[in-house]
Amino acid sequence: MLKSMRKNLKQLAPALWFVIVAFIISIFAVWGGAGQLGERGGKNLIARIGKEKISSDLFYSTVLQRLQQMSQQYDQIDAQFIQQLNLPQQVLEQMVQRSILLQTAARMGLKAANEEIRDKIIHYPVFQKDGKFIGFDEYQKILSWNRISMTEFEKSLEEEILIDKTINLLTAGVTVSEDEVWENYKKTTESVRMEYAVLETANIEADKEPDEAELKAYFEGRKENYKLPERRDAVYIFLDTEQLKTEVKVDDETIAKYYRDNEDQFKDPEQTRVSRIFLPFEENDREAVKQEAQSLAKRLTDGEDFGIMAEIYSKDDKAAGRGDWGLFEWRSLPQQEQTAINSLATDAVSDPVETEEGIAILRVTEKTPERLSALEAVKDRITTILLDQQTRATADRKVASLEKAAKKEKSLEAAAGKRGYTATRTGLLKRGQELENIDPSGSVSSAIFNLVDSEISSAIYTYKGTALAQLKSVESPRPAEFDEVKEEVAEDYALEQKKEAARLKMEQMKAELKDGNMEELAEKYGMEYKTVEEHKREQYLGTVGDSTEIDELAFTLPLNTASDPIEFENGFSLVRILERKTVTRDEFDEVKGTEMDSLLEQKRNKFFQSYLTKLREDLNVRIRYDTFLRVNSEIMSRFTKEEG
Repeated sequence: MLKSMRKNLKQLAPALWFVIVAFIISIFAVWGGAGQLGERGGKNLIARIGKEKISSDLFYSTVLQRLQQMSQQYDQIDAQFIQQLNLPQQVLEQMVQRSILLQTAARMGLKAANEEIRDKIIHYPVFQKDGKFIGFDEYQKILSWNRISMTEFEKSLEEEILIDKTINLLTAGVTVSEDEVWENYKKTTESVRMEYAVLETANIEADKEPDEAELKAYFEGRKENYKLPERRDAVYIFLDTEQLKTEVKVDDETIAKYYRDNEDQFKDPEQTRVSRIFLPFEENDREAVKQEAQSLAKRLTDGEDFGIMAEIYSKDDKAAGRGDWGLFEWRSLPQQEQTAINSLATDAVSDPVETEEGIAILRVTEKTPERLSALEAVKDRITTILLDQQTRATADRKVASLEKAAKKEKSLEAAAGKRGYTATRTGLLKRGQELENIDPSGSVSSAIFNLVDSEISSAIYTYKGTALAQLKSVESPRPAEFDEVKEEVAEDYALEQKKEAARLKMEQMKAELKDGNMEELAEKYGMEYKTVEEHKREQYLGTVGDSTEIDELAFTLPLNTASDPIEFENGFSLVRILERKTVTRDEFDEVKGTEMDSLLEQKRNKFFQSYLTKLREDLNVRIRYDTFLRVNSEIMSRFTKEEG
């Protein structure tokens, strides 16, 4: 990556940030560079993996570090963007997996030798120039420029080596046979062109509403299908976040202090607009293209218009736009080009930059320096952040005080009444069942299922507030009575009637179809008609979804012959195969080696994920989701856009 950097490495310091962070962040932030996984327990604990713990502080800082790195690649990062990526969950899962694998490596007695760490350093592309290691002094400079401890960085490399060794050992026994590879090759290569009609039960009208006698008869014939799971009753108090906000005041002095202490949050990053002339080459014309690039560079130095020359000579898809790569798209260019861009001043033109695919000449057309937003411009945003923080702190204090009193009196109701809180009964709840208007995610009911014998919970965090609960009673699983599941029985009865009506209608259509037009008949019978130009085994079919039965028929049903009605979750379908493409053993033999490697990698990955699940169970991994929700909310509040 560094082979085209300029000789004066000090000039490259700003550019190196993009290079170093991009590859270090994944191993340094998540794989251990941030220090120990966390020694503090209690409310600061977010996960426990065997004897190891992950603190909420480390999790919080790791997520922010990841977001800081991502901000170099994306225009804007806000709460919605973070939620779409599911980033906090991803980071926590990576931290948990890292801990599992390192503990497994220790149990296996695996070690990373100094020579292995040294070899990893000198062969990282980032620490090479012209195909050679840049030297220990320059290696230290790069880490120093980016405020990265060499000891911690090399520790993270050691852990990366141990993790690689662990994964390789765990998956070493995975093999594939030639027959497996052949079947997989057919699955991924063979295809059919097909048409099919679909009739969903939702589009079938019931003939009549069943009376209670019919429903009871239906229930009596299928009693074994209707069972009530374990249900629990509890009493709880709930502190609504929005209501608590009315008790919190945020003054100007606190806002100003937060602004001063967190200026990095309110800086607009430097923005650079880039234009580019790109000349691709093949091995046989590399020298000729180099000479052409030198000629163009001289003409630009002599004052010719960069945009016009880009339109005429550039061979990338931006040529028609005068070579403009905008403010952000240029960050997808090869690293050699990005390095050159970051060393250019406004209106400066680079020397020709050679990459694996060609030669580029680059010009910075616009450069806006980093700018700190004024306090007034971000005051509303800071107010929202502080209001959220102080509201959560208020809720924590109130709940902690009530929890302490309730446990002393052994009664949440009694303690709540003395402090002016309203205690409410949940009624019998299933695990994960929502509490309407309070806890749509089911966090409270899930927490109740972790309690025993009148136990009082600790704080339960939901998206709408904080709760405290005490278990009152437990009802064991049992067969349901008709009145308890009457609505479910009615739904099942109606679905069965509709499915039978859909099947009969599909049979009618098939009888009429023969060699006729399926699309016209589908319209006549009120069905949906679809075609697929290339369907392969295990591929999703619109409306139908995945269907092993259709996959089997796709390669066995005679061409241009309609199938029998095929049931799927929401109705019935009927298919007709119009064309089929198959492969031969001779074709397979030509690519057998590559296919075998690919399938082996897939099987290793699948086995590893399965084994990782077992390791999680062996180490009794426990996540504190109440702490996760609290920290996640804190992260989201920092990236919430101001309104207006």
